[in-house]
Amino acid sequence: MTYDEIVEELTQDVEPYGIELTDKQKDKLVRHLMLVIQKNQTVNLTRITNERDAVVLHILDSLLMAGMVEETPKGRFMDIGTGAGFPGIPLVVVTGRKGVLVDSVAKKANAVEEFVQELGLRTRATVRAGRVEEMPARDRCGYTAVVARAVGQINTLIEYAAPLLQIGGRLVVTKAYPSDEEMEAGLRAAEICGFEPAEYETHDLPRGLGHREIYSYELVRHARIGLPRKVGMAQHHPLGLR
Repeated sequence: MTYDEIVEELTQDVEPYGIELTDKQKDKLVRHLMLVIQKNQTVNLTRITNERDAVVLHILDSLLMAGMVEETPKGRFMDIGTGAGFPGIPLVVVTGRKGVLVDSVAKKANAVEEFVQELGLRTRATVRAGRVEEMPARDRCGYTAVVARAVGQINTLIEYAAPLLQIGGRLVVTKAYPSDEEMEAGLRAAEICGFEPAEYETHDLPRGLGHREIYSYELVRHARIGLPRKVGMAQHHPLGLR
């Protein structure tokens, strides 16, 4: 697909969801996607290489989180497991907020840094390579939102987010079909870590490309345990399990 064709596809796909984009925003979103597809020839960033599907599964999927991010207090957000820069770069583009995009895989973080530079977003988007458990050492309570798209279990993400957020900040998570067990473990972990459930949305993606459930959890008090725990504990010994 050409650049103009992808722009037109994006315009059509976001319209039913009430998402309004300026021409400048569309330009950056489409250029980002084209950079990802090009880079993917040498660095494994995504399994989705069909441009038409990628508009939905990368750009639209990221933009569906924007409303909940904008409900948080003004401030910067962190994107956990940014991969190819989703949802971090689209959220920087459409919300105007500053974002810190984190991935534990250095090759992916380096690629996203190239995208940020190419798109002229270096004053608004910072890219870091490293494990999320290491981030509070630099930025404890430094964020009003933490976002996570299709990475990790909810209880683990809640634990990651707690020491990064200011009181009143929110974790925003998008999932496909989370199990009852995952949701219940998330609620138990939320109670331990000082969160309360805040908002919920559900969406079906165009052309039968999937289903999304978006949850936000607000940090209302400090955690009952010391966080972050040692690297690997949240993943291998998660909170909230019975």
